Parts: sequence; C-alpha cells; structure tokens
Amino acid sequence: MRWAGQQLDMETPGTLPGLGSIAGLVRSVTTPEFQGITFHEVLAHSALNSVPGSALPFNWTINPYRGCTHACRYCFARPTHAYLELDTGRDFDQQIVVKTNVAEILRHELARPSWRRERVALGTNTDPYQRAEGRYRLMPGIIDALTESGTPFSILTKGTLLRRDLGLLSAAARHVSVGVGISLALGDEELRKRLEPGVPSVRGRLDLIRAIRDAGLPCGVMVAPVLPWLADSEDQLDELFGQLSEAGATGVTPLVLHLRPGVKEWFMQWLARDHPDLVSRYESLYARGSYAAPSYRKAFEDKVRPLLRKHGFAGSSEHRSQPIAATREPSVVQERLF
Repeated sequence: MRWAGQQLDMETPGTLPGLGSIAGLVRSVTTPEFQGITFHEVLAHSALNSVPGSALPFNWTINPYRGCTHACRYCFARPTHAYLELDTGRDFDQQIVVKTNVAEILRHELARPSWRRERVALGTNTDPYQRAEGRYRLMPGIIDALTESGTPFSILTKGTLLRRDLGLLSAAARHVSVGVGISLALGDEELRKRLEPGVPSVRGRLDLIRAIRDAGLPCGVMVAPVLPWLADSEDQLDELFGQLSEAGATGVTPLVLHLRPGVKEWFMQWLARDHPDLVSRYESLYARGSYAAPSYRKAFEDKVRPLLRKHGFAGSSEHRSQPIAATREPSVVQERLF
C-alpha cells in the first residue's frame, strides 16, 4: 500500500460531504507535508470521460484529481466542487479527491474492443501535475497505459513536476502523438504569488519549457488567463512573449480572464482586498456575463496580434479572447465522478 510507513495525522473514512455513502470513498487523510490539505482517496469506476459534440480537439479526458492545490483564484474548474457539496473557494484548494486506481481502470477501458484510440486530454479540469502527484504518482501509470494501447494524448499543466516524467513522455512520443502544453500568464512573480500561491515560479515554468524542448517534445503555452489592467499591458505581454520565445515555446495562445459563477465571487473577493480600485472596472467589464465586454476583447486582439508576430508566434498558435470551447468549464467537461 502506497501509504505504508508514512505517518498520518488523521484517517477518517466517509468524511467527504456528499460522498459519505458512496463505496468508492476509501478514506480521508491529512499528512504533515501537506498542511491544511485533506486528501479523499476514492476507487473510481471510470477513468475516461466523454466530451462528445464539443468544439474541442478531443472527445475524451482523464482527470486523476478533483480540486487543486495550485489555489488559483480564477480557476475555471472551481464550480465542479459544488457537485460534491463543497464550496468553490477554500474547499477547492484544500479538499482534494484522488482517484487512486485511475491507471488500473484506464487499462481496462483502453483494452475494450470498442476503444477507437481517439485523442485523450489531461489537464482540462484540474492539473494532473499539482503537488499531490508527487505523493500519489498516478501519471506514470496513465502515460504507460495510453502509450501501450496506441492512444494519442496531450497534457496541459502548470506543474514543474512534469519534468519527472519527461523520459516517459519522450519514449511515448516514439509510438503515439504526444502534446505538451504549459500554462503561464503572469510574468510578475509577486502577482503570481498572490493569485496562484501553489503554482511553481515563473522561472521554474520557463525552465520546464526549455526541458521539454530539450527532450525533443513540442511545447505550446497557454497565456491564460490574461488579467485586465493587471497583466494585459503591451509592455507586459511583449516581455512575456519574448521570454516564452527564448525558452523555445512552439506556440502561444493568449486567453482573456473568464469569470463564471462560482469563480467570479472568489476572484472578486481577492480583487477587493488587493486591488479595490479595480473592482468597479471589473464589475463593468463583466456586467453582461462571464466574458469580458466585446470592446475590451477586440482591443486585446488588436494589441496581441502584432506582438505574436514580433516574437515568431504568428501562425503557430491562435490567439483568443475567450477560452477554447471553454476547456475548463464544468458545463462542457463534465466527468463521471466514480
């Protein structure tokens, strides 16, 4: 058992709100090295999640974790915790569901005669290389299962822990199509610490891009979300795109901040505390819904286009002011829990 020989501060089966009566919940634990975090270990009934009929470049996803210790104030996936009767703020950051048997279940699903080896995406909901992965090591089994079945896949992450698996990914790329994407939108390290407290540093992710390229793999970058009046100036974007180009990124996709219910409230709490002068501007910008006002989006696109060309990214990636088919929205990527 993977927890053998490791001290546990707490072991309380059946404590996850909304899931206490489901057999898939094995136990809830806290550990000294993850202060304030509770892991809810479950035995999943499925690994592959179908997302048919969407505008996404894939029809299947895998999410080994629910909730995320990156604790990004703006995370699209926050509303998924409401389905577990947990709040979309602090609980999302601190109550992490871990599908401990995900690789084993995945192998069974990929072995079915009906499996057509369609592309599978990881990182569409919560990050598969968040800090919990260092403890549970679910990704190597997932990568092996996909590779051995001949299934192409892609990974989107902010986690520098991906570096651990570069050998596996390079080997996989000799047999199947492998896509790797890094999310990096905030070049200001102080702002990153306040908005993404659990995310690796800007330098760490730039170094990860270099390592991915050195391993012979392509590496696109999601500059997402771009925060109006905090990280969207021409100088800020120019500097960031230059750093990404120097690191070897093979494409860049900028996305403007998107605030759905369940996310907006948590983000606006932070904004009111750290940047109260911007609250009224944000309320006006997002007054008509989850997307920034069309006038802002048009001005953003006009500003970004020449910067992408300047740094050699024109044509290698598409710039968008809205999420790519709302990749991280639970209304689109709705997985089976167990």
